[in-house]
Amino acid sequence: MSIQRPSAPALVRGLVLTAAVAVILANVIGTGVFLKARVMTCNVGTPGMVLTVWLVAGLLSLAGALTYAELGAMMPRSGGEYNFLGAAYGRRWAFLNGWMRTLIGQTGAQAAVAVACVIFLNDLVGGSLGETTVRLLPVAVVALGTALNLASVRASGSIATALTAIKVSLVLAIGVGGFLWAGGAIEHFTMSGAAGTCEGVADSTKLGVAGFAAAMLAALWGYDGWNTLTHVGGEVRDPGKNIPRALIGGVLGITALYLFVNAAYFYVLTPEAVAGVPAASSVAREAALRFFGPAVVGVMAAGLMASSFGTLHTSILSGARITYAMARDGLLPSVLGSVSAKARVPAAAVLLHGTWASLLALSGSFDMLTDYVIFGSWIFYGMAAAAVFVLRRRWPDAERPYRTWGYPVVPALFLLVTAFLLVMTLVSAWPQVSGGIVALADGRLWDGIRGICGAPPIAGILLIAAGLPIYAYYARRAGPEPPREYWATEAASEAVLQGPPD
Repeated sequence: MSIQRPSAPALVRGLVLTAAVAVILANVIGTGVFLKARVMTCNVGTPGMVLTVWLVAGLLSLAGALTYAELGAMMPRSGGEYNFLGAAYGRRWAFLNGWMRTLIGQTGAQAAVAVACVIFLNDLVGGSLGETTVRLLPVAVVALGTALNLASVRASGSIATALTAIKVSLVLAIGVGGFLWAGGAIEHFTMSGAAGTCEGVADSTKLGVAGFAAAMLAALWGYDGWNTLTHVGGEVRDPGKNIPRALIGGVLGITALYLFVNAAYFYVLTPEAVAGVPAASSVAREAALRFFGPAVVGVMAAGLMASSFGTLHTSILSGARITYAMARDGLLPSVLGSVSAKARVPAAAVLLHGTWASLLALSGSFDMLTDYVIFGSWIFYGMAAAAVFVLRRRWPDAERPYRTWGYPVVPALFLLVTAFLLVMTLVSAWPQVSGGIVALADGRLWDGIRGICGAPPIAGILLIAAGLPIYAYYARRAGPEPPREYWATEAASEAVLQGPPD
Protein backbone atom coordinates (compact mmCIF):
# COMPACT_ATOMS: atom_id res chain seq x y z
CA MET A 1 0.00 0.00 0.00
CA SER A 2 1.38 3.35 -0.95
CA ILE A 3 0.82 6.43 1.13
CA GLN A 4 0.71 9.81 -0.55
CA ARG A 5 4.07 11.52 -0.39
CA PRO A 6 4.31 14.92 1.33
CA SER A 7 5.54 16.53 -1.91
CA ALA A 8 2.31 15.68 -3.76
CA PRO A 9 -0.67 18.05 -3.80
CA ALA A 10 -2.89 17.16 -0.85
CA LEU A 11 -6.34 17.83 0.54
CA VAL A 12 -6.79 20.88 2.76
CA ARG A 13 -8.43 20.94 6.18
CA GLY A 14 -10.55 23.94 5.25
CA LEU A 15 -14.00 23.02 6.67
CA VAL A 16 -14.67 24.76 9.98
CA LEU A 17 -17.62 23.79 12.22
CA THR A 18 -20.16 26.04 10.49
CA ALA A 19 -19.24 24.72 7.07
CA ALA A 20 -19.22 21.14 8.40
CA VAL A 21 -22.79 21.49 9.68
CA ALA A 22 -23.77 23.14 6.39
CA VAL A 23 -22.39 20.18 4.44
CA ILE A 24 -24.69 17.85 6.41
CA LEU A 25 -27.78 20.06 6.17
CA ALA A 26 -27.22 20.85 2.51
CA ASN A 27 -26.85 17.17 1.67
CA VAL A 28 -29.77 15.90 3.77
CA ILE A 29 -32.45 18.55 3.23
CA GLY A 30 -33.02 18.28 -0.46
CA THR A 31 -35.94 16.36 -1.91
CA GLY A 32 -37.32 13.75 0.47
CA VAL A 33 -39.00 16.15 2.88
CA PHE A 34 -40.82 17.83 -0.03
CA LEU A 35 -41.71 14.74 -2.08
CA LYS A 36 -41.98 11.66 0.12
CA ALA A 37 -45.04 12.59 2.25
CA ARG A 38 -47.26 11.45 -0.63
CA VAL A 39 -45.77 7.95 -0.82
CA MET A 40 -45.57 7.62 2.97
CA THR A 41 -49.25 8.50 3.39
CA CYS A 42 -50.11 5.73 0.92
CA ASN A 43 -47.85 3.36 2.86
CA VAL A 44 -49.14 3.94 6.40
CA GLY A 45 -52.48 5.71 5.89
CA THR A 46 -52.73 8.38 8.58
CA PRO A 47 -50.90 11.62 9.47
CA GLY A 48 -50.07 10.30 12.92
CA MET A 49 -48.34 7.27 11.44
CA VAL A 50 -46.48 9.40 8.88
CA LEU A 51 -45.15 11.65 11.65
CA THR A 52 -44.26 8.58 13.71
CA VAL A 53 -42.24 7.19 10.83
CA TRP A 54 -40.40 10.50 10.41
CA LEU A 55 -39.61 10.52 14.15
CA VAL A 56 -38.43 6.90 14.22
CA ALA A 57 -36.28 7.48 11.13
CA GLY A 58 -34.84 10.59 12.78
CA LEU A 59 -34.01 8.72 15.98
CA LEU A 60 -32.45 5.93 13.94
CA SER A 61 -30.35 8.46 12.05
CA LEU A 62 -29.36 10.06 15.37
CA ALA A 63 -28.26 6.67 16.70
CA GLY A 64 -26.18 6.29 13.55
CA ALA A 65 -24.74 9.78 13.95
CA LEU A 66 -23.77 9.08 17.58
CA THR A 67 -22.02 5.91 16.46
CA TYR A 68 -20.34 7.45 13.43
CA ALA A 69 -19.15 10.36 15.57
CA GLU A 70 -16.82 8.01 17.45
CA LEU A 71 -15.53 6.40 14.27
CA GLY A 72 -15.15 9.66 12.36
CA ALA A 73 -13.27 11.38 15.18
CA MET A 74 -11.04 8.33 15.57
CA MET A 75 -10.33 8.00 11.82
CA PRO A 76 -10.62 11.49 10.28
CA ARG A 77 -9.69 10.39 6.75
CA SER A 78 -11.49 10.92 3.48
CA GLY A 79 -13.84 8.05 2.74
CA GLY A 80 -16.05 7.57 5.81
CA GLU A 81 -17.37 3.99 5.94
CA TYR A 82 -14.62 2.94 3.55
CA ASN A 83 -12.13 3.43 6.40
CA PHE A 84 -14.39 2.13 9.17
CA LEU A 85 -15.02 -1.14 7.33
CA GLY A 86 -11.37 -1.50 6.40
CA ALA A 87 -10.30 -1.20 10.03
CA ALA A 88 -12.96 -3.64 11.26
CA TYR A 89 -13.29 -6.23 8.48
CA GLY A 90 -10.44 -5.75 6.03
CA ARG A 91 -9.79 -4.39 2.56
CA ARG A 92 -12.40 -6.42 0.65
CA TRP A 93 -15.36 -5.01 2.58
CA ALA A 94 -13.90 -1.52 2.41
CA PHE A 95 -13.69 -1.85 -1.35
CA LEU A 96 -17.24 -3.22 -1.73
CA ASN A 97 -18.61 -0.29 0.24
CA GLY A 98 -16.68 2.18 -1.88
CA TRP A 99 -17.72 0.34 -5.05
CA MET A 100 -21.40 0.51 -4.06
CA ARG A 101 -21.14 4.20 -3.15
CA THR A 102 -19.44 5.01 -6.45
CA LEU A 103 -21.65 2.79 -8.62
CA ILE A 104 -25.08 3.63 -7.14
CA GLY A 105 -24.97 4.88 -3.52
CA GLN A 106 -23.63 8.39 -4.14
CA THR A 107 -24.08 8.67 -7.89
CA GLY A 108 -27.62 7.27 -7.73
CA ALA A 109 -28.46 9.85 -5.07
CA GLN A 110 -26.97 12.57 -7.25
CA ALA A 111 -29.03 11.42 -10.21
CA ALA A 112 -32.21 11.24 -8.09
CA VAL A 113 -31.92 14.79 -6.78
CA ALA A 114 -31.09 16.06 -10.28
CA VAL A 115 -34.34 14.48 -11.47
CA ALA A 116 -36.16 16.10 -8.55
CA CYS A 117 -34.59 19.48 -9.39
CA VAL A 118 -36.11 19.24 -12.86
CA ILE A 119 -39.49 18.26 -11.34
CA PHE A 120 -39.39 21.51 -9.39
CA LEU A 121 -38.35 23.42 -12.51
CA ASN A 122 -41.35 21.96 -14.32
CA ASP A 123 -43.53 23.27 -11.48
CA LEU A 124 -41.91 26.68 -11.89
CA VAL A 125 -42.85 26.89 -15.58
CA GLY A 126 -46.35 25.52 -15.08
CA GLY A 127 -45.67 22.03 -16.34
CA SER A 128 -44.74 23.25 -19.81
CA LEU A 129 -41.54 21.23 -20.18
CA GLY A 130 -41.78 18.46 -22.73
CA GLU A 131 -41.07 14.82 -21.89
CA THR A 132 -37.72 14.85 -23.71
CA THR A 133 -36.64 18.06 -21.97
CA VAL A 134 -37.56 16.66 -18.55
CA ARG A 135 -35.47 13.57 -19.30
CA LEU A 136 -32.39 15.44 -20.53
CA LEU A 137 -32.25 18.44 -18.19
CA PRO A 138 -31.02 16.44 -15.15
CA VAL A 139 -27.77 15.90 -17.07
CA ALA A 140 -27.22 19.67 -17.25
CA VAL A 141 -27.99 19.97 -13.54
CA VAL A 142 -25.37 17.33 -12.70
CA ALA A 143 -22.86 19.06 -14.98
CA LEU A 144 -23.28 22.34 -13.09
CA GLY A 145 -22.85 20.62 -9.73
CA THR A 146 -19.73 18.90 -11.00
CA ALA A 147 -18.22 22.16 -12.24
CA LEU A 148 -18.75 23.85 -8.85
CA ASN A 149 -17.05 20.96 -7.07
CA LEU A 150 -13.86 21.54 -9.02
CA ALA A 151 -13.35 24.68 -6.91
CA SER A 152 -11.54 24.53 -3.56
CA VAL A 153 -13.15 22.81 -0.58
CA ARG A 154 -13.41 26.16 1.21
CA ALA A 155 -15.36 27.54 -1.75
CA SER A 156 -17.55 24.42 -1.74
CA GLY A 157 -18.13 24.90 1.98
CA SER A 158 -19.23 28.49 1.38
CA ILE A 159 -21.61 27.36 -1.37
CA ALA A 160 -23.03 24.69 0.94
CA THR A 161 -23.55 27.29 3.68
CA ALA A 162 -25.45 29.62 1.35
CA LEU A 163 -27.63 26.83 -0.03
CA THR A 164 -28.31 25.58 3.50
CA ALA A 165 -29.65 29.00 4.47
CA ILE A 166 -32.08 28.77 1.53
CA LYS A 167 -33.13 25.24 2.49
CA VAL A 168 -33.82 26.00 6.15
CA SER A 169 -35.66 29.21 5.25
CA LEU A 170 -37.81 27.29 2.77
CA VAL A 171 -38.76 24.58 5.27
CA LEU A 172 -39.59 27.18 7.91
CA ALA A 173 -41.61 29.26 5.44
CA ILE A 174 -43.75 26.27 4.45
CA GLY A 175 -44.28 25.24 8.06
CA VAL A 176 -45.05 28.70 9.41
CA GLY A 177 -47.21 29.59 6.40
CA GLY A 178 -49.18 26.37 6.71
CA PHE A 179 -50.02 26.89 10.37
CA LEU A 180 -50.64 30.66 10.28
CA TRP A 181 -52.18 31.51 6.91
CA ALA A 182 -53.61 28.42 5.24
CA GLY A 183 -56.85 28.10 7.19
CA GLY A 184 -56.17 24.43 7.78
CA ALA A 185 -57.91 22.10 10.19
CA ILE A 186 -56.67 20.01 13.08
CA GLU A 187 -59.35 17.46 12.14
CA HIS A 188 -57.17 16.41 9.21
CA PHE A 189 -54.98 14.51 11.67
CA THR A 190 -57.87 12.12 12.46
CA MET A 191 -58.48 11.21 8.79
CA SER A 192 -57.02 8.51 6.56
CA GLY A 193 -55.38 8.78 3.16
CA ALA A 194 -55.96 5.13 2.23
CA ALA A 195 -58.48 6.12 -0.47
CA GLY A 196 -56.04 8.50 -2.19
CA THR A 197 -54.92 8.05 -5.78
CA CYS A 198 -51.42 6.88 -4.75
CA GLU A 199 -49.99 7.12 -8.25
CA GLY A 200 -47.19 4.60 -8.77
CA VAL A 201 -47.39 3.10 -5.26
CA ALA A 202 -47.60 -0.72 -5.29
CA ASP A 203 -50.48 -2.32 -3.38
CA SER A 204 -47.98 -4.62 -1.65
CA THR A 205 -46.48 -1.59 0.14
CA LYS A 206 -49.78 -0.20 1.47
CA LEU A 207 -50.55 -0.49 5.19
CA GLY A 208 -49.44 -3.16 7.64
CA VAL A 209 -45.86 -4.07 8.44
CA ALA A 210 -44.82 -3.96 4.79
CA GLY A 211 -46.28 -0.47 4.47
CA PHE A 212 -44.45 0.72 7.57
CA ALA A 213 -41.16 -0.68 6.26
CA ALA A 214 -41.73 0.99 2.88
CA ALA A 215 -42.53 4.30 4.59
CA MET A 216 -39.36 3.96 6.66
CA LEU A 217 -37.30 3.56 3.49
CA ALA A 218 -38.94 6.71 2.12
CA ALA A 219 -38.23 8.64 5.32
CA LEU A 220 -34.67 7.36 5.46
CA TRP A 221 -34.18 8.75 1.97
CA GLY A 222 -35.19 12.10 3.47
CA TYR A 223 -32.50 11.69 6.14
CA ASP A 224 -29.94 10.09 3.85
CA GLY A 225 -26.65 11.95 3.99
CA TRP A 226 -26.46 12.36 7.78
CA ASN A 227 -23.12 10.55 7.54
CA THR A 228 -21.81 12.74 4.70
CA LEU A 229 -19.30 14.61 6.82
CA THR A 230 -17.27 11.47 7.53
CA HIS A 231 -16.63 11.16 3.77
CA VAL A 232 -14.75 14.47 3.86
CA GLY A 233 -13.15 13.78 7.26
CA GLY A 234 -9.71 14.53 5.81
CA GLU A 235 -10.82 18.11 5.13
CA VAL A 236 -12.51 18.98 8.45
CA ARG A 237 -10.53 21.25 10.74
CA ASP A 238 -10.11 19.99 14.34
CA PRO A 239 -11.96 16.76 13.43
CA GLY A 240 -11.88 15.27 16.93
CA LYS A 241 -14.30 17.99 18.06
CA ASN A 242 -16.02 19.23 14.94
CA ILE A 243 -17.05 15.88 13.40
CA PRO A 244 -19.09 14.76 16.48
CA ARG A 245 -20.59 18.23 17.02
CA ALA A 246 -21.65 18.58 13.40
CA LEU A 247 -23.04 15.04 13.08
CA ILE A 248 -25.13 15.11 16.25
CA GLY A 249 -26.29 18.73 16.01
CA GLY A 250 -27.11 18.40 12.33
CA VAL A 251 -29.34 15.33 12.76
CA LEU A 252 -31.20 16.82 15.75
CA GLY A 253 -31.94 20.02 13.81
CA ILE A 254 -33.07 18.14 10.71
CA THR A 255 -35.44 15.90 12.69
CA ALA A 256 -37.13 18.91 14.28
CA LEU A 257 -37.54 20.64 10.90
CA TYR A 258 -38.98 17.50 9.26
CA LEU A 259 -41.60 16.94 11.95
CA PHE A 260 -42.61 20.60 11.81
CA VAL A 261 -43.07 20.82 8.04
CA ASN A 262 -44.84 17.45 7.71
CA ALA A 263 -47.28 18.45 10.44
CA ALA A 264 -47.93 21.61 8.41
CA TYR A 265 -48.67 19.54 5.29
CA PHE A 266 -51.43 17.64 7.07
CA TYR A 267 -52.80 20.75 8.73
CA VAL A 268 -53.24 22.31 5.29
CA LEU A 269 -54.24 19.22 3.26
CA THR A 270 -56.33 16.17 4.07
CA PRO A 271 -54.44 12.87 4.03
CA GLU A 272 -56.42 11.84 0.95
CA ALA A 273 -55.31 15.03 -0.83
CA VAL A 274 -51.69 14.35 0.15
CA ALA A 275 -51.92 10.78 -1.18
CA GLY A 276 -53.50 12.14 -4.38
CA VAL A 277 -50.71 14.55 -5.29
CA PRO A 278 -49.40 13.62 -8.79
CA ALA A 279 -46.01 11.92 -8.86
CA ALA A 280 -44.76 14.68 -11.17
CA SER A 281 -45.46 17.37 -8.54
CA SER A 282 -44.76 17.74 -4.80
CA VAL A 283 -46.74 17.93 -1.57
CA ALA A 284 -44.84 21.09 -0.69
CA ARG A 285 -46.11 22.84 -3.82
CA GLU A 286 -49.72 21.78 -3.23
CA ALA A 287 -49.56 22.99 0.37
CA ALA A 288 -47.99 26.30 -0.61
CA LEU A 289 -50.79 26.91 -3.13
CA ARG A 290 -53.26 26.98 -0.25
CA PHE A 291 -51.63 29.77 1.71
CA PHE A 292 -49.27 31.62 -0.64
CA GLY A 293 -51.45 31.41 -3.76
CA PRO A 294 -50.38 31.07 -7.41
CA ALA A 295 -48.34 34.29 -7.35
CA VAL A 296 -45.81 32.80 -4.92
CA VAL A 297 -45.67 29.28 -6.34
CA GLY A 298 -42.87 30.36 -8.66
CA VAL A 299 -40.76 31.49 -5.71
CA MET A 300 -41.60 28.24 -3.97
CA ALA A 301 -40.54 26.13 -6.94
CA ALA A 302 -37.31 28.12 -7.27
CA GLY A 303 -36.56 27.48 -3.61
CA LEU A 304 -37.18 23.77 -4.03
CA MET A 305 -34.83 23.76 -7.02
CA ALA A 306 -32.12 25.42 -4.93
CA SER A 307 -32.72 22.91 -2.14
CA SER A 308 -32.33 19.87 -4.37
CA PHE A 309 -29.32 21.39 -6.10
CA GLY A 310 -27.68 21.92 -2.72
CA THR A 311 -28.03 18.21 -2.02
CA LEU A 312 -26.52 17.40 -5.40
CA HIS A 313 -23.58 19.73 -4.77
CA THR A 314 -22.63 18.25 -1.40
CA SER A 315 -23.27 14.68 -2.58
CA ILE A 316 -20.70 15.11 -5.36
CA LEU A 317 -18.37 16.79 -2.85
CA SER A 318 -18.51 13.87 -0.41
CA GLY A 319 -18.90 10.99 -2.87
CA ALA A 320 -15.83 11.89 -4.86
CA ARG A 321 -13.73 11.63 -1.68
CA ILE A 322 -14.66 7.94 -1.32
CA THR A 323 -13.49 7.20 -4.85
CA TYR A 324 -10.36 9.28 -4.19
CA ALA A 325 -9.57 7.26 -1.05
CA MET A 326 -9.96 3.97 -2.91
CA ALA A 327 -7.66 5.07 -5.72
CA ARG A 328 -5.12 6.41 -3.24
CA ASP A 329 -5.01 2.92 -1.72
CA GLY A 330 -4.46 1.32 -5.11
CA LEU A 331 -7.98 -0.11 -5.46
CA LEU A 332 -9.01 2.02 -8.45
CA PRO A 333 -7.03 3.68 -11.27
CA SER A 334 -4.36 5.94 -9.78
CA VAL A 335 -5.57 9.02 -11.67
CA LEU A 336 -8.68 9.02 -9.47
CA GLY A 337 -6.42 9.43 -6.42
CA SER A 338 -4.78 12.61 -7.68
CA VAL A 339 -5.40 16.08 -6.25
CA SER A 340 -5.45 19.21 -8.40
CA ALA A 341 -2.48 21.47 -7.68
CA LYS A 342 -4.46 24.72 -7.46
CA ALA A 343 -7.84 23.91 -5.92
CA ARG A 344 -6.55 20.90 -3.92
CA VAL A 345 -9.58 18.73 -4.77
CA PRO A 346 -9.73 15.21 -6.31
CA ALA A 347 -10.74 16.56 -9.72
CA ALA A 348 -10.66 13.24 -11.61
CA ALA A 349 -12.90 11.59 -9.01
CA VAL A 350 -15.30 14.54 -9.14
CA LEU A 351 -15.52 14.25 -12.94
CA LEU A 352 -16.12 10.48 -12.73
CA HIS A 353 -19.02 10.99 -10.32
CA GLY A 354 -20.52 13.71 -12.49
CA THR A 355 -20.31 11.62 -15.64
CA TRP A 356 -21.80 8.46 -14.14
CA ALA A 357 -24.54 10.37 -12.28
CA SER A 358 -25.51 11.99 -15.58
CA LEU A 359 -25.99 8.59 -17.17
CA LEU A 360 -28.08 7.38 -14.22
CA ALA A 361 -30.17 10.56 -14.36
CA LEU A 362 -31.26 9.68 -17.89
CA SER A 363 -33.41 6.93 -16.35
CA GLY A 364 -35.69 9.71 -15.11
CA SER A 365 -37.11 7.60 -12.26
CA PHE A 366 -36.84 9.35 -8.89
CA ASP A 367 -38.46 6.70 -6.70
CA MET A 368 -36.63 3.79 -8.37
CA LEU A 369 -33.24 5.43 -7.88
CA THR A 370 -33.93 6.29 -4.23
CA ASP A 371 -35.04 2.69 -3.49
CA TYR A 372 -31.82 1.29 -4.99
CA VAL A 373 -29.70 3.81 -3.07
CA ILE A 374 -31.30 3.28 0.33
CA PHE A 375 -31.16 -0.54 0.42
CA GLY A 376 -27.54 -0.74 -0.71
CA SER A 377 -26.46 2.08 1.59
CA TRP A 378 -28.06 0.65 4.73
CA ILE A 379 -26.30 -2.69 4.33
CA PHE A 380 -23.02 -0.86 4.88
CA TYR A 381 -24.41 1.59 7.45
CA GLY A 382 -25.19 -1.42 9.62
CA MET A 383 -21.76 -2.92 9.08
CA ALA A 384 -20.11 0.40 9.92
CA ALA A 385 -22.09 0.72 13.14
CA ALA A 386 -21.07 -2.80 14.12
CA ALA A 387 -17.46 -1.69 13.60
CA VAL A 388 -17.73 0.25 16.88
CA PHE A 389 -18.04 -3.03 18.78
CA VAL A 390 -15.25 -4.65 16.77
CA LEU A 391 -12.80 -1.79 17.24
CA ARG A 392 -13.62 -1.29 20.94
CA ARG A 393 -12.58 -4.92 21.44
CA ARG A 394 -9.59 -4.84 19.08
CA TRP A 395 -8.15 -1.49 20.21
CA PRO A 396 -9.49 -0.83 23.71
CA ASP A 397 -6.78 1.71 24.50
CA ALA A 398 -6.84 3.63 21.20
CA GLU A 399 -7.32 7.37 21.34
CA ARG A 400 -11.01 8.23 20.88
CA PRO A 401 -11.68 11.99 20.94
CA TYR A 402 -15.39 11.14 21.22
CA ARG A 403 -17.08 8.02 22.58
CA THR A 404 -20.58 7.02 21.47
CA TRP A 405 -23.20 8.24 23.94
CA GLY A 406 -25.31 5.33 25.22
CA TYR A 407 -22.83 2.64 24.16
CA PRO A 408 -23.55 -0.26 23.76
CA VAL A 409 -27.34 0.27 23.70
CA VAL A 410 -27.46 3.02 21.05
CA PRO A 411 -25.39 1.24 18.37
CA ALA A 412 -27.14 -2.06 19.18
CA LEU A 413 -30.58 -0.49 18.60
CA PHE A 414 -29.31 1.00 15.37
CA LEU A 415 -28.20 -2.44 14.22
CA LEU A 416 -31.50 -4.10 15.19
CA VAL A 417 -33.64 -1.56 13.35
CA THR A 418 -31.33 -1.66 10.34
CA ALA A 419 -31.66 -5.46 10.19
CA PHE A 420 -35.45 -5.21 10.46
CA LEU A 421 -35.65 -2.73 7.60
CA LEU A 422 -33.43 -4.79 5.35
CA VAL A 423 -35.40 -7.98 6.02
CA MET A 424 -38.76 -6.26 5.51
CA THR A 425 -37.53 -4.73 2.27
CA LEU A 426 -36.64 -8.21 1.05
CA VAL A 427 -40.06 -9.51 2.15
CA SER A 428 -41.91 -6.70 0.41
CA ALA A 429 -39.98 -7.43 -2.79
CA TRP A 430 -41.07 -11.08 -2.80
CA PRO A 431 -44.20 -10.56 -4.98
CA GLN A 432 -42.05 -9.04 -7.70
CA VAL A 433 -39.39 -11.73 -7.36
CA SER A 434 -41.97 -14.55 -7.35
CA GLY A 435 -43.54 -13.05 -10.47
CA GLY A 436 -40.15 -13.20 -12.12
CA ILE A 437 -39.72 -16.82 -11.10
CA VAL A 438 -43.11 -17.66 -12.62
CA ALA A 439 -42.12 -15.86 -15.83
CA LEU A 440 -38.92 -17.92 -16.04
CA ALA A 441 -40.90 -21.11 -15.53
CA ASP A 442 -43.18 -20.06 -18.39
CA GLY A 443 -40.20 -19.56 -20.69
CA ARG A 444 -40.40 -15.74 -20.66
CA LEU A 445 -36.68 -15.24 -20.02
CA TRP A 446 -36.48 -11.45 -20.26
CA ASP A 447 -39.60 -10.86 -18.13
CA GLY A 448 -38.25 -13.25 -15.53
CA ILE A 449 -34.84 -11.62 -15.32
CA ARG A 450 -36.37 -8.17 -15.20
CA GLY A 451 -38.80 -9.22 -12.46
CA ILE A 452 -36.13 -10.77 -10.24
CA CYS A 453 -33.22 -8.42 -10.84
CA GLY A 454 -35.43 -5.33 -10.98
CA ALA A 455 -36.53 -5.72 -7.37
CA PRO A 456 -34.58 -2.99 -5.48
CA PRO A 457 -33.03 -5.23 -2.78
CA ILE A 458 -32.00 -7.91 -5.30
CA ALA A 459 -30.62 -5.25 -7.63
CA GLY A 460 -28.70 -3.71 -4.73
CA ILE A 461 -27.16 -7.04 -3.73
CA LEU A 462 -26.21 -7.86 -7.33
CA LEU A 463 -24.61 -4.44 -7.81
CA ILE A 464 -22.50 -4.93 -4.69
CA ALA A 465 -21.51 -8.47 -5.75
CA ALA A 466 -20.49 -7.13 -9.17
CA GLY A 467 -17.58 -5.42 -7.40
CA LEU A 468 -15.92 -8.69 -6.38
CA PRO A 469 -14.09 -9.34 -9.68
CA ILE A 470 -13.06 -5.68 -9.83
CA TYR A 471 -11.66 -5.98 -6.32
CA ALA A 472 -9.78 -9.17 -7.19
CA TYR A 473 -8.06 -7.38 -10.08
CA TYR A 474 -6.97 -4.31 -8.13
CA ALA A 475 -6.11 -6.24 -4.96
CA ARG A 476 -3.57 -8.26 -6.93
CA ARG A 477 -2.04 -5.06 -8.28
CA ALA A 478 -2.04 -3.33 -4.88
CA GLY A 479 -0.13 -6.13 -3.18
CA PRO A 480 -0.58 -7.69 0.27
CA GLU A 481 -3.39 -6.35 2.44
CA PRO A 482 -2.10 -3.81 4.97
CA PRO A 483 -2.53 -4.32 8.72
CA ARG A 484 -5.84 -3.10 10.15
CA GLU A 485 -4.03 -0.28 11.94
CA TYR A 486 -3.41 1.30 8.53
CA TRP A 487 -7.02 2.44 8.24
CA ALA A 488 -6.93 4.20 11.59
CA THR A 489 -3.43 5.66 11.60
CA GLU A 490 -2.70 6.76 8.04
CA ALA A 491 -4.23 10.19 8.71
CA ALA A 492 -1.06 11.08 10.60
CA SER A 493 1.04 10.21 7.53
CA GLU A 494 -0.97 12.08 4.90
CA ALA A 495 0.22 15.45 3.60
CA VAL A 496 -2.99 17.18 4.73
CA LEU A 497 -2.49 20.94 4.94
CA GLN A 498 -4.11 23.07 7.62
CA GLY A 499 -6.15 25.84 6.05
CA PRO A 500 -5.53 29.45 7.04
CA PRO A 501 -7.30 30.73 10.15
CA ASP A 502 -10.73 32.29 9.85
